[in-house]
Amino acid sequence: MEAFKTLHKECEQLKTSGFSTAEIRRDISAMEEEKDQLIKRVERLKKRVETVQNHQRMLKIARQLRVEKEREEFLAQQKQEQKNQLFHAVQRLQRIQNQLKSMRHAAADAKPESLMKRLEEEIKFNSYMVTEKFPKELENKKKELHFLQKVVSEPAMGHSDLLELESKINEINTQISQLIEKKMMRNEPIEGKLSLYRQQASIISRKKEAKAEELQEAKEKLANLEREVSAKTNQTREFDGTEVLKGDEFKRYVSKLRSKSTVFKKKHQIIAEFKAEFGLLQRTEELLKQRHENIQHQLQTIEEKKGISGYSYTQEELERVSALKSEVDEVKGRTLDDMSEMVKKLNSLVSEKKSALAPVIKELRQLRQKCQELTQECDEKKSQYDSCAAGLESNRSKLEQEVRGLREECLQDESRYHYTNCMIKNLEVQLCRATDEMKAYVSSDQQEKRKAIREQYTKNIAEQENLGKKLREKQKAVRESHGPNMKQVKMWRDFEQLMECKKQCFLKQQSQTSIGQVIQEGGEDRLIL
Repeated sequence: MEAFKTLHKECEQLKTSGFSTAEIRRDISAMEEEKDQLIKRVERLKKRVETVQNHQRMLKIARQLRVEKEREEFLAQQKQEQKNQLFHAVQRLQRIQNQLKSMRHAAADAKPESLMKRLEEEIKFNSYMVTEKFPKELENKKKELHFLQKVVSEPAMGHSDLLELESKINEINTQISQLIEKKMMRNEPIEGKLSLYRQQASIISRKKEAKAEELQEAKEKLANLEREVSAKTNQTREFDGTEVLKGDEFKRYVSKLRSKSTVFKKKHQIIAEFKAEFGLLQRTEELLKQRHENIQHQLQTIEEKKGISGYSYTQEELERVSALKSEVDEVKGRTLDDMSEMVKKLNSLVSEKKSALAPVIKELRQLRQKCQELTQECDEKKSQYDSCAAGLESNRSKLEQEVRGLREECLQDESRYHYTNCMIKNLEVQLCRATDEMKAYVSSDQQEKRKAIREQYTKNIAEQENLGKKLREKQKAVRESHGPNMKQVKMWRDFEQLMECKKQCFLKQQSQTSIGQVIQEGGEDRLIL
């Protein structure tokens, strides 16, 4: 019977698992066909190989080649794993070196008290993570894994099974809501106090978990940034072989870059001015050329009208030749006095220009000096602004933390205030009930005394005592009559068996044939005709 039950259960599971016999048969037939094809292919290959000389040796070599290829793949995989391990080890070494540098830097600047405080904080955080957070996460993961394994082990569910599960979930939710309502209707003060403390403890634990997660994320982010910094430093070291600047060297490098950038901006501005002036002159030249062409065209048209075309060109050539002749004559007839006079004029002109440009140059020098002073002052003000902004930002974060703490304290005080008000109201109700009870107990009116809780409890106690007395008497009577009653039950059972036996004998007698049969009962022989 048990074997049939197990087989029936397995059959039902297979029916509900979603596998069909037709699909299984098709898979089996496909695998058999594939098997036959592989066997035929192997036979063909064997026949083809047998015709080759030294096929056994070649098969052996091919087998060794396959083994070596598998070994090569295994070694390549092992090499990749070792590379990954080496990469992780290098990253870990860099992280530990960075931690060591930061710890040495902190130890050089900090005091023993601050170091001890920091170590205590790290120990507290690590102990919290090890004793509280990680076990909870591990337990949750185990529960989730157990649930998933349970879901995987169960057979495939249909639409009806899903509807049944949804109905069960709804029933359980209604039961939970009813229990919560009953618990809220009780409104016991001790339970309320404990629930308040539980609520506060849960809030604190959630905040603690959130802060721990934030700290863990910040540590992971810091580790990632440190890895990126180390990678970037390695890249820069590989590119140009120089170390990354740090501290004062970086500041000096930045100040040098700033000075160079100011010089570059000035030179760039001068070049832009020259380019603008060049463009303006180029445009002026184009306009003058265009105007000259227009005038020449007009002059040619006028000459053609007058019948003297080419006159202007001839005139220009004559003027040019005469100018050249006059220049040659001037050069020939120029004396040393003229040249010295020209030199004096040029010197006087240069001195005049220098004297005219001297105040402008002086003013320009003053303006440049003032510009440098202003840029330096601007940099100083900017650094002061940055430091002030950083200080204000830190003060703002501290004030925000204080505001959060004060808000939490305010909420706790409000909850404590409401809780104390509820307790006071409960105590007032209990005090009112106690005063009413005292009045009813002290009063001479019998009706009032009957309304008292003490009288009701004494009445209930007396009724329960009477009921207990009656039940004890009934128990005693039952114990006394137990033996005879059991004997009587046994006698009735024996009588019932006897009557059953007589009934069987009578039925047996009626069922036998009544012709030519001798029945012997009770030591007597009877012939039934």
